[in-house]
Amino acid sequence: MSVPADPTLAALAELLAVVARLRDPEGGCPWDLQQSHASLVPYVLEEAHEVADAIRHGDDANLAEELGDLLLQVVLHAQIASEADRFDLSQIAAGISAKLVRRHPHVFGGEPASWEAIKAAESPEAPSASPLSNRLAGKVRGQPALAGAMTISKKAAAAGFEWDDMAGVWGKVHEELDELKEAVSEAMASGNRAHAQEELGDLLFTLVNVARWCQISPEEGLAGTNQRFLDRFSRVEAALGGDLQGRSIGELEGLWQQAKAQIPAEGGTAPER
Repeated sequence: MSVPADPTLAALAELLAVVARLRDPEGGCPWDLQQSHASLVPYVLEEAHEVADAIRHGDDANLAEELGDLLLQVVLHAQIASEADRFDLSQIAAGISAKLVRRHPHVFGGEPASWEAIKAAESPEAPSASPLSNRLAGKVRGQPALAGAMTISKKAAAAGFEWDDMAGVWGKVHEELDELKEAVSEAMASGNRAHAQEELGDLLFTLVNVARWCQISPEEGLAGTNQRFLDRFSRVEAALGGDLQGRSIGELEGLWQQAKAQIPAEGGTAPER
């Protein structure tokens, strides 16, 4: 195989060759050979979240590594598709390049047009009684549920489906919380958790609306809470030598509060509980 002179292209060519070798039916990796587009979905999502986490922590070495893991997922999908003569990485790259040029006429030349008009021209829609709902369904299908909820909330509000003030949002939060409490009680009695899960989703969606009204990110807020919880929990574990089994809730709560007090003193923060 000829190697491109450009080091970036050379590195990409090497990655393509490595992945092709892993997928080679003769002597390839059994695990890689078993993978399909569907089986790789959890890994795509996991790697994307790990990229976001590396960005939040400002660690360049980790970010470069995680971006490599995410790039591997793209190359794997391209390899799987190319084996069936459907498409390959060159078509993926050419497609996104063409889209970028098409969507930036102010940079690459062409008639000025709004972003929405350009996107609409790319995928003309058949007449529909619910055009916004149809567009949103397509937009959020590949997003995590929390991000999708924010997208839906913003677009629906921009279309006029909105509360008059923040008091209306809080009223909806309390309404959904009461419904969740009732559904959880029913689930504990009957063992049927489907309704409780629906009500939990309704409450989470309403809390996303609170975030939108306050112009804060629920994803970043939850990610921060996860990290702060783990920081505190690690101190509880360390204080017990890594063994939490058989400890009373009183002892654990005491250590939790100690960790809560220690972290702000060291320049960090911890979530209330």
